[in-house]
Amino acid sequence: MPTRILGARLIDPASGRDDVTDLYCQDGKIVGIGDAPAGFTAAHSINAVGLVAAPGLVDLSVALREPGYSRKGTIASETLAATAGGITSLCCSPDTKPVLDTAAVAELILDRARESGHAKVFPIGALSRGLKGEQLAELVALRDAGCVAFGNGLTNFASNRNLGRALEYAATFDLTVVIHSQDADLAAGGLAHEGPAAAFLGLAGIPETAETIALARNLLLVEQSGVRAHFSQLTTARGAEMIADAQARGLPVTADVAMYQLILTDEALHGFSSLYHVQPPLRSPADRDGLREAVRSGVISVITSHHQPHEADAKLAPFGETEPGISSAEILLPLALTLVEDGLLDLPTLLARLTTGPAAALKLPAGRLGVGDSADLVLFDPQSSTLAGEQWHSKGRNCPFIGHCLPGAVRYTLVDGRIAFQA
Repeated sequence: MPTRILGARLIDPASGRDDVTDLYCQDGKIVGIGDAPAGFTAAHSINAVGLVAAPGLVDLSVALREPGYSRKGTIASETLAATAGGITSLCCSPDTKPVLDTAAVAELILDRARESGHAKVFPIGALSRGLKGEQLAELVALRDAGCVAFGNGLTNFASNRNLGRALEYAATFDLTVVIHSQDADLAAGGLAHEGPAAAFLGLAGIPETAETIALARNLLLVEQSGVRAHFSQLTTARGAEMIADAQARGLPVTADVAMYQLILTDEALHGFSSLYHVQPPLRSPADRDGLREAVRSGVISVITSHHQPHEADAKLAPFGETEPGISSAEILLPLALTLVEDGLLDLPTLLARLTTGPAAALKLPAGRLGVGDSADLVLFDPQSSTLAGEQWHSKGRNCPFIGHCLPGAVRYTLVDGRIAFQA
């Protein structure tokens, strides 16, 4: 349906454009900015005066839970939740059941995503069979089936030798690897950041070195193999410094941080609410400040939701017996706008960390709003607010921000020029 969007403030970090203009969409593409193309006749118009038009958000870390865990979420429910948060493209994690280590599972996910008709889905395939860290998965077959990158989640490889060979193989075929750096031995049994809060609460700690030791090893193996690597879910200030050093030495590495790590710290654990139980854990205020500075400087070029929906029962046991994770994709944009409200980032820079940054990290065809690009965009009101949880589309309500009033409100999310979400 040919669509005209009138009077929006267009912010496109990829081109540096920031002005009030009209947009014209047809056949799933942006066909005009400012002036209508010759012969264009709008079948639908959106009055966007006072709204910001930005590229649809690109989220590199979303658990869709399907196949295998439909009690927690489905592809239909979680992609709808994503569009409510302004997300038009997302990468789903390989920890499904069965694991996303075969072309058949990748094709199943992509087929169901197309049937749902919400956000675009880009699967991240398993780096090892069954995510066991022993035998390499069929990476080329997975790539041909639609996987855009490969990772092993928080599951460590059986040996450094196995991991090194996996990275060398990926480099041979110019594949991107997504790496989560947490040493399993140092993190074993841990529930919270090893620090005063954990000591006071009597919770087993996970030290900063669980991340930094694994990260140091992984960076050395990346340098040796020459693989293009994206480091996901950094939690420590020291880890961000190590990424900065690697980038300064010319290593082809990018990094992301979960949005909630830029807001919350381990001090939130007082009260033992299982809603704050996440892996890797919430860290210290100093770590949060270091991560914020890395986002501001661009060392961390990607902000993700790290969306992990759970059924209610998964969070009802005592803290240490609950399943970790926060459901937050559908409030990603309002949560991110708190960084603008706090003065850490200006709006164009924030949008870059949510669009062009993630798209560039995994080479995705997303995150741009120029003529000829896909008409994937979000229209939001920066002067309004969102009451988190007032409307909720994810099957998982395990979110500590429910009930909070957050800045900004998503009004429309368009995918290929079609309205996928309307408030």
